[in-house]
Amino acid sequence: MAVHGSKRWAVKWVAEKVLVAFLLVSVYVASSQQNTDQKTISSASNETKGVDTKAHHAEGFYKHTWPEMKFGWKIIVGSIIGFLGSAFGTVGGVGGGGIFVPMLTLIIGFDARSATAISKCMITGGAGATIFYNLKQRHPTLDMPVIDYDLALLFQPMLMLGISIGVAFNVIFPDWMLTALLIVVFIGLSFNAFFKGVKTWKKETIVNKEARQNVRLNDTERTGNAAHPQTEETANESHTNTNQSRKKVSVIENIYWKELGILVSVWILILALQIGKNYTTNCSALYWALNLLQVPITVGTTVYEAVLLYKGKRKIASKGDQQTRWRVHQLILYCTCGIIAGIIGGLLGLGGGFILGPLFIGLGIHPQVASATSTLVMAFSASMAVVEYYLLKRFPVPYALYFVAIATAAALVGQHLVRKAIAILGRASVIIFILTLTLSVSAVLLGGVGIAHMIQKIENKEYMGFGDLCTYRK
Repeated sequence: MAVHGSKRWAVKWVAEKVLVAFLLVSVYVASSQQNTDQKTISSASNETKGVDTKAHHAEGFYKHTWPEMKFGWKIIVGSIIGFLGSAFGTVGGVGGGGIFVPMLTLIIGFDARSATAISKCMITGGAGATIFYNLKQRHPTLDMPVIDYDLALLFQPMLMLGISIGVAFNVIFPDWMLTALLIVVFIGLSFNAFFKGVKTWKKETIVNKEARQNVRLNDTERTGNAAHPQTEETANESHTNTNQSRKKVSVIENIYWKELGILVSVWILILALQIGKNYTTNCSALYWALNLLQVPITVGTTVYEAVLLYKGKRKIASKGDQQTRWRVHQLILYCTCGIIAGIIGGLLGLGGGFILGPLFIGLGIHPQVASATSTLVMAFSASMAVVEYYLLKRFPVPYALYFVAIATAAALVGQHLVRKAIAILGRASVIIFILTLTLSVSAVLLGGVGIAHMIQKIENKEYMGFGDLCTYRK
């Protein structure tokens, strides 16, 4: 035990040192590149002035607002909000983008598109730290990892395809419609998650009450059967040791490498298509060909997983039931939910975590597993957006590094504290209530920002109707 304890402290010490070093490097890079960024901004604005006004691409008209990075109340308040948003968002499995974007626009001073890009960076950092933390964790009640790789493989390809479709519709739909949809979706998810949390809390209360009654009965039996105390204690100790040995699995054994490899392969292929699409003429034959190539990759991967589930060769073990074969209508419903989650996420400029987290909990997945699996799926879509935004130069690197460090540290702290809280209280429903709180705050903040943006466009007499996909460049 002492050896294991020392190893754990050593790992924690190394992690703390690495985190501190990362923060210092971020601050150093920020200070060293500050002047360079200002020159880049001025040159970019000069280039923007020279754009042909007959060109209808959004890329030509886009003027970013990147505030100077200097220590002050804005950085302090933004760091605190970013820390809390990442801690709560990663615990709930939703990332925290609904908190990051308003913070970056209203407090730090970024324009909406740059704020979205930095928000994706923060989500990727927090999700990466959460995945690293969860790779060592086991399911709280079953003999399996806390990440359900089969569930991720069923939803991730459809989510990424849905996000691509949602982004296209985002260009077409006017802002007022997107704002209304955002408010309705978030309010609906918040109420659904709250009622699910209350239901789970009541179930946990019954289970805890029965457990206390069983402990009292066992104590009474031990008192009455004093002649055999050693036998009962030996049986209890052997049962406890069996559970501990079942949960003590190395990280290598805790990862399903085949499923993870398929997820990464889909991510690489879709990313390559998205990057290639940025270098084609909008709405050209090659543009649509690269778009349509996403369909066989994503649908083929999901169908492959669905067929294995249908034949009983795989199962969604985290549901905890004994169902060995899935029916066709169940698999179609799950895949449809995945693509709808992606479309809504793409429409609102969010990752799929805000939809998948409540969806997994609604499907009966354990809250800890729902959070861990949703975070894994969300990490793929968020990291893909980060790569694209970086190639398009949509965010200042020093600012991004600083807030990524904040989000990463917050994710690790949030996961550790919530695990402790669940162990002490014996209630995994804490995660659902954190999810509800995050969704509610995001609905208020994003809805407020969206309404303010619409009012500004009305005052400026800007066009608020439907757009045209073929006059837009991402």
